Amino acid sequence: MPHTPDWDLLQSLHAVLEAGSFSAAAKIRRLTQPTLGRHIDQLERQLGAPLFLRSPRGLQPTDLALAFLPHLADMYAAASAAGRDATGVASGEGGVVRLAASEIVGIEVLPEILAGFHDAHPGIDVELTLSNKLEDLTRRDADVAVRMSRPTQNSLVAKKVGDLSLGFYATADYIARKGQPQGFDDLKAHTLIGFDRNFPELVNQLNIGVPITRDLFALRTDNDAAQLAALKAGFGIGVCQHQVGRRNNLVPVLPGAFSFKLEVWICMHETLRGTPRIRLMFDYLARTLGDYVAEVP
Repeated sequence: MPHTPDWDLLQSLHAVLEAGSFSAAAKIRRLTQPTLGRHIDQLERQLGAPLFLRSPRGLQPTDLALAFLPHLADMYAAASAAGRDATGVASGEGGVVRLAASEIVGIEVLPEILAGFHDAHPGIDVELTLSNKLEDLTRRDADVAVRMSRPTQNSLVAKKVGDLSLGFYATADYIARKGQPQGFDDLKAHTLIGFDRNFPELVNQLNIGVPITRDLFALRTDNDAAQLAALKAGFGIGVCQHQVGRRNNLVPVLPGAFSFKLEVWICMHETLRGTPRIRLMFDYLARTLGDYVAEVP
């Protein structure tokens, strides 16, 4: 019967695959680097083959290590979810809720909302993960997610809370220096903030009179938070939510000619609908984010 590797060793392998180095993985696991190295050595002896090769490009995982990756991700998500569930059971109405959201929603919208949630439910801790990729709720990468598109998985409980409108904005200082564009042709004389390599699919549905390519932008970054920071710093014209623009005293640009909407959904796995702390978060987000998207631009 083949030997099953110890979960502690597999956690170290997962950490190295995620972090890309022994030193970074050791910090994630709160181990010394020699201890983590011994874990990998022991695992390689048990498996009878190397898991990593050192090269001028750094630590390179072997095919054997990469074969473990999807299984380790599932195991890690399951173990994390089990820990959150156990904490919830032990603390009665308290526990931990892991919430996933996009970068801008997590930075610009959720802090005030989560402060209110914590005041109402101080026994519930929140783990907030921010990414524009969709966390897998079926695997319990997160307990609840705020998504900007309709979910497609049948196993999810989802509630649409409204449509979020976005448009062009700039600072008042930028408009004072460069003037207010009167049409799309005027944008050629302006400094635009936009994407670098990863264009959202939504871009294909937009029409600003010229092809939307990376060369159109004077500042190119695929990080939404960095785009917004540059916009608020007065670098140029960029896109943001109307609510975010108004709260930061930004000036609408071409408000009658350019605007688009994103759907806002709150999602959780159907097996969690009866879990008190998860349901509290789901219902609170549905109510407060519903109020947020309903704000008049």
